[in-house]
Amino acid sequence: HFLPDVYVTCEQCKGKRYNRETLEVKWKGRSIADVLAMSVDEALGLFRNLPVIARHLQTVSDVGLGYVRLGQPAPTLSGGEAQRVKLASELSKRATGRTFYILDEPTTGLHFDDIRKLLSVLERLVASGNTVLVIEHNLDVVKTADWIIDLGPEGGDGGGTVVVAGPPEIVAVHAQSYTGAFLAEVLGIERTLAPARRARSTRPRERIKAGA
Repeated sequence: HFLPDVYVTCEQCKGKRYNRETLEVKWKGRSIADVLAMSVDEALGLFRNLPVIARHLQTVSDVGLGYVRLGQPAPTLSGGEAQRVKLASELSKRATGRTFYILDEPTTGLHFDDIRKLLSVLERLVASGNTVLVIEHNLDVVKTADWIIDLGPEGGDGGGTVVVAGPPEIVAVHAQSYTGAFLAEVLGIERTLAPARRARSTRPRERIKAGA
């Protein structure tokens, strides 16, 4: 058995993690501890007139992480959040137009408005000449793909086969694609044939989105 981590608040700094001399230094009435306690969007308002800082904060906000605190420990981020932090870091670098990005379900836990922001970022990457591959179950993301590879027809040992590959409109009308059945509803496309209904879960199979 292992004891869980124990955190004890420092009596001197009261958990602010800086000594008294450092905390006495303030900018616009805020110490470094005050700034680190702010969310990305809050800090963006504070540093709006400092382009070097504001540009990086805006990028983090654009990938749907405007709610994250600047001083939030990295281990507390979810897998999707950590991926988007890395994506924001990549976006802050000088664009080469020759990068291949692979993202594994980056929309997990995101509100639709944040998903829309993330899609805008991915579109920017593709427009710059990069290739973006996304493993995703969210149909709002899947329908925007340039090319879909539908793996299945089942999960586990019953999967691993490319059922259909092509633009969303092609996948949506493929008779053997379970993904296509769900996608057709989202796109408003009428299917002439439908795959046999499974007795198990009707959750869409895994999809991959790639833009080039």
